[in-house]
Amino acid sequence: MSEENEIISFQNKEDAENLLSESRNRIDEIDNELFNLICQRTSLAKDIALAKDYLGMPIYDKKREDAIHAKVEKLSEENDIDAEIIDQIVNMLTMLSKNEQNELLRRNVDG
Repeated sequence: MSEENEIISFQNKEDAENLLSESRNRIDEIDNELFNLICQRTSLAKDIALAKDYLGMPIYDKKREDAIHAKVEKLSEENDIDAEIIDQIVNMLTMLSKNEQNELLRRNVDG
């Protein structure tokens, strides 16, 4: 695997094809890991919904979401990653979490 900013020069076509294949395989592994982490995150959202319901708190917590976005923006800047795109990903994860929380609470109300 190449270093982050290392410029690669290939000696032949086979080297380039091998790097392409290895990189794609690693991306597939990372995608699987990301999916598993999203599932774990979503499962925790259910626990949060139950606790919020018991405490009489609303699903939407602006202060918490603002803190998450600030943290992600800082991490994006530190790692030189497009903060706007990362923010969109966080928005989608937050939406998934809120949807799961709302669905759980709706099921609890409906029986």
